[in-house]
Amino acid sequence: MNPVEVRPPPDNGFDIDTDTLIIGAGACGLIAALAAVENGQSVVVVEADAVPSGSTALSAGLIPAANTSLQRSADITDSAEQFALDIQNKARNENSPALVQALSSGSAEVIEWLINQHKLPFSLVDDFDYPGHTHRRMHGLPTRSGSELIDALRSACEKQGIDIICNRRASLIHHEGLLIKGVSVNNSVDQSVESIACNKLILACNGFGGNRAMISAHMPEIENALWFGHSGNLGDAITWGEQLGASVKHLGAFQGHGNVAHPHGILITWAVITQGGVQVNLHGERFWDESQGYSEAARAVLAQPEGTAIAIFDDRIANIARQFEDFKQAEATGAVVTADTVEALAARFNLPVEQLDATLKGIPVNDKDSFGRTFGETSLSSPYTGVRVTGALFHTQGGLDVNTVGQVYHRDGHLFPNLYAGGGAACGVSGSSDSGYLSGNGLLSAFVLGYRAGSQALS
Repeated sequence: MNPVEVRPPPDNGFDIDTDTLIIGAGACGLIAALAAVENGQSVVVVEADAVPSGSTALSAGLIPAANTSLQRSADITDSAEQFALDIQNKARNENSPALVQALSSGSAEVIEWLINQHKLPFSLVDDFDYPGHTHRRMHGLPTRSGSELIDALRSACEKQGIDIICNRRASLIHHEGLLIKGVSVNNSVDQSVESIACNKLILACNGFGGNRAMISAHMPEIENALWFGHSGNLGDAITWGEQLGASVKHLGAFQGHGNVAHPHGILITWAVITQGGVQVNLHGERFWDESQGYSEAARAVLAQPEGTAIAIFDDRIANIARQFEDFKQAEATGAVVTADTVEALAARFNLPVEQLDATLKGIPVNDKDSFGRTFGETSLSSPYTGVRVTGALFHTQGGLDVNTVGQVYHRDGHLFPNLYAGGGAACGVSGSSDSGYLSGNGLLSAFVLGYRAGSQALS
């Protein structure tokens, strides 16, 4: 038997019924639940884990949004149109223009709704830039952590009386042609099976990064990378979709990250690079233009000796990074090393001191280097800071082909009347590879498609 299947409705009917059924209690699923309840729908969310977490909890919890009140308060003039241009420029115009416009224009609406309606204390990351974004538009909760975000969304759902049923992994989608009738779920505690009828199904169960066979088939260039996402991301949405005849798109697209502390497995914010830090290999040499982005960095770092690099920055940059809970955890575990001299730094990481010294002295000021990266006016200075890092796969970006409200397309071009997908279950706006990923694209899709899918009227 396949792990997940599609079948007609059960002969003896369904055990329970609901207006909107959501598979997955990550950011996409919980936002969809809040939006559906707000639109008068009864909602059930099923989650395979004992508590909601998913890939959202492993992220930095930052969502890009354009023309928000928080930006305006910081005197940042941004627009959905510029945001859309930034997304398309990063992905070489490989995305659906309509979907890009929907996400860029809907981003501020969702952030403002969560702030005003559900009292989530978002603030703007206003002290450093992310690659590819022409404006500072990253929004996050106080600790800048995905775990805080998922906990806040779960709390909001609980206040609305939304049923989040955990330890339930969906196994069967029941359908009649293109019409979804319900889902069967397995109880991981007592091994029982329950069937749930629904008028609308939203797939919010992320992508397939935890399925090594699918990774090998669709993105072999990253198959040996550290998997930094959630182990439950097995590609269920795509498997169901293909059995139902759904259209899939850009299955080779993914978000990597080349700045994960090794062997500690803690994400080191890319701010340490964008603010003037660099990466060197075990020869003490820089090996690429780090300003391209952290997604591309995964493959760049993995191509180096032992698949590792040393991220080098200084105390000024470390102070900026300390707004992130992950960075503070990395310091607490000893992953972050501080040294007063280049010699001491080289000794801590067993790097050739002469080469490392030459590399750091070779970083230009207010100029462009041989890799094409432009540096600002502030040079790295003592005390120096370093972290041994490796490349990781964070999540896949391809998935079910959806319209601007998350409604899934059939291969023949028709829309399923009541099947929706968002977040990692849907094809995002990162083009066809890793280089098209613009910072925050994953949660952008989760937030906006979750909100729009949840808001859609019942069939």
